[in-house]
Amino acid sequence: KGLLYKGFKIVPYCPRCGTPLSSHEVAQGYKDVRERSAIAKFRIVGEDAAFLAWTTTPWTLPSNVALCVNPDAEYVRVKKRDEVFILAAALADKVLGEDEYTVIEKMKGSALEYKEYEPLFRYVSPKEKCWYVVCDSYVTMDDGTGIVHIAPAFGEDDARVGRKYELPFVQLVDGKGEMTAETEWPGVFVKDADKLVLRRLDELGLLYSAPSFEH
Repeated sequence: KGLLYKGFKIVPYCPRCGTPLSSHEVAQGYKDVRERSAIAKFRIVGEDAAFLAWTTTPWTLPSNVALCVNPDAEYVRVKKRDEVFILAAALADKVLGEDEYTVIEKMKGSALEYKEYEPLFRYVSPKEKCWYVVCDSYVTMDDGTGIVHIAPAFGEDDARVGRKYELPFVQLVDGKGEMTAETEWPGVFVKDADKLVLRRLDELGLLYSAPSFEH
């Protein structure tokens, strides 16, 4: 009758045990940590410019399939030295430094929807359309760049947006919490992969910065 469907649910997970965790189990081991986040350059197809997108989990970047903006927020195209970037107007000073850039153009987030970019890594070739900008109001102007990288396998909002836009479900991490053979770091635990992903992005010229972040 079409009343059932097969899909994925995002839950807390223990790679040591290989099992999902309840919210009570997660709360027992909860603590604040300070780690390196990533502001990556996603080069826009057909333009000499890049989106600046932020993530606190660099190990999820190989599984990226989209970038998400807030449709009602203001975004700016700016020039800093010889590079052109797009990011949220409210966060430009914080990310780029006050008086260190020139605003070329202003636009609503909704104007960026479906704009395509080049993937940071080409480990997979999904059949579904991906690597373009999507819109959702969950993107805030509190931290980062106002542009969020989307990996549907690793976040509840990511999964929801992925279903909304019918994005591919790319999961380059196995049940042991290790990077899969498709990547450059097979068998490396995800948290150990953070610094390796950051180093590779830097080598490719795709890392804008890697600020420390407490979460």
